Amino acid sequence: MSNKHFASVWDAIEDAPAQAENMKLRSELMIALKDYVVREGLSQARAAKVFGVTQSRVSDLVRGKIDLFGLDSLINMAAAAGLLGVLDSGA
Repeated sequence: MSNKHFASVWDAIEDAPAQAENMKLRSELMIALKDYVVREGLSQARAAKVFGVTQSRVSDLVRGKIDLFGLDSLINMAAAAGLLGVLDSGA
């Protein structure tokens, strides 16, 4: 058994670098959105209105169901919450 080292868990799990990067971005956006919900003290119903999605989508988000979200939908939710500028400043 070899002892390979990876920059992130996604690099270890995904077959291609592009897939790993997609998963990294999706997970970062999901964490930022979930943190926003907690920080603002939003109910799932209120967060759904802010993000422009259904309450069940917010439930999937806070439960970490990453396979149910594409980058486009996460970016749209982050933009609706005014988070994109916050994410840009960290880069």
